[in-house]
Amino acid sequence: MSRRRQIYEGKAKILYEGPEPGTIIQYFKDDATAFNAEKKGTINGKGVINNRISEHVFSRLSHIGIPTHFIRRLNMREQLVRQVEIIPIEVIVRNVAAGSICKRLGLEEGEPLPHTLIEYCYKDDALGDPLVAEEHIACFQWASNEEMHDISSMAIRVNDFMSGMFAAIDIRLVDFKLEFGRLYDGDFSRVILADEISPDGCRLWDMKSGEKLDKDRFRRDLGGEEEAYREVARRLGLLHDEDSNPGEVLDLSSHRTRLRGTPAPTPKK
Repeated sequence: MSRRRQIYEGKAKILYEGPEPGTIIQYFKDDATAFNAEKKGTINGKGVINNRISEHVFSRLSHIGIPTHFIRRLNMREQLVRQVEIIPIEVIVRNVAAGSICKRLGLEEGEPLPHTLIEYCYKDDALGDPLVAEEHIACFQWASNEEMHDISSMAIRVNDFMSGMFAAIDIRLVDFKLEFGRLYDGDFSRVILADEISPDGCRLWDMKSGEKLDKDRFRRDLGGEEEAYREVARRLGLLHDEDSNPGEVLDLSSHRTRLRGTPAPTPKK
């Protein structure tokens, strides 16, 4: 295999130049960070599982008309995505009080919010990704009013879909983060969903026990991070009981979960 040019390395992923213009290869690492990278560690097999979960979620979102950067999964740790210009805004969608909003507003963790709340943070590690208002976004031209309308509309649709998807497997979608990017076509651009959706960026609680099945297990030194990530994949039908080694998580094309009414994938030759 020819040596690939690395474009960027972040906390959880490495980006490489793609095989075709306008594409990027996204590699998922096992590295785990919290509190703006003040806490660092490793969750064995996390990158493999996150790659598979993100593929599953992005594929299903595309079926309901959400445009995304995802093209296809290449192997256990890599996926091919469209190259976009990332909008420097992290979108936080909250259904239940947890994490930073509890500290800021004195809310009790687990308290259902009166309605879904969308918050925005400016993506800057050096500044600690500060919370910003839409007025800041407009003032500093990080995104246009039209782009923000598209972002907020897509965020609500993603939340509605994912809340139902996880509820069907007895998981409560407490909150999650999204990132968006501009996909250019000549002088024109449109906003599409980018980055990843996985237990790294979602708070997922078991509906019956309240057990945390996400990165809060790492943040709070609860232990069992690897098992929690694998449990989410298992409930989504991406990991089966006999698959005990996270390093082997699945190149399971033959077991891929499909939407009802869609044809089965053609076996690879």
